[in-house]
Amino acid sequence: MSSVVLAAPAKLTLSLRMAGLRDDGYHLIDAEMVAVDLCDELVVTPTPDGGDPVVRIEDRTDGSGLVVPGGPDDLVARALRLAGRSADVLVRKSIPAGAGLGGGSSDAAAVLRWSGFGDVAAAATIGADVAFCLVGGRARVTGIGEMVEPLPFEDRTLTLLTPPVACPTPAVYRRWDEMGGPSGDHGNDLEPAAVDLVPELVRWRDELGDATGRRPRLAGSGSTWFVEGAYPGDGRRVVRTVPPAAPT
Repeated sequence: MSSVVLAAPAKLTLSLRMAGLRDDGYHLIDAEMVAVDLCDELVVTPTPDGGDPVVRIEDRTDGSGLVVPGGPDDLVARALRLAGRSADVLVRKSIPAGAGLGGGSSDAAAVLRWSGFGDVAAAATIGADVAFCLVGGRARVTGIGEMVEPLPFEDRTLTLLTPPVACPTPAVYRRWDEMGGPSGDHGNDLEPAAVDLVPELVRWRDELGDATGRRPRLAGSGSTWFVEGAYPGDGRRVVRTVPPAAPT
């Protein structure tokens, strides 16, 4: 069967307010998210139905080109099972892991689109951010991430700086709870918790702020900082928003 190459755009959370807590302990959010033109690339080769998904991951973020197998709990494998499809998938990673840019979720969403699977609420069962990534473009995202309300597309340019440190999302949410649920002064309620958990973030925030003359904002639970506008330079990446992807 012929292979197909898919693009999986990164997700950028422009604003994030905490809206409550579900009985099962999951946090409710009210966020604005956009897709940007920093993309992973997936090479998908269909295999006979009923076979186990085979996922391989090539990391292009560090220049090593190392290819490693994805496990059965990899989001791409879970997406294939959700859609009832079998395939061999090579994921060429350009979106850094642990950066709050939804790389794994976008990879899963790309596979769901390829499969013709459009159930947003079901997509959220394998990962909250998969729901937005399946819709793409620009949207208001509520609930735990499963409620996605598309918003009019806006052509925007942003500059990202991703530190060489990771912010584990569950740990950031726990720290937010431990701190009594603070509000963020710059549009992201998780920013105080992320900075408290990973103090090294401050250095990178200040570096981007000094280089651009603008106050950076944290993307979701971190670790990426961003500002509006184009400010190319060392360690910085200029991206543009992209409209929703057409069904594959």
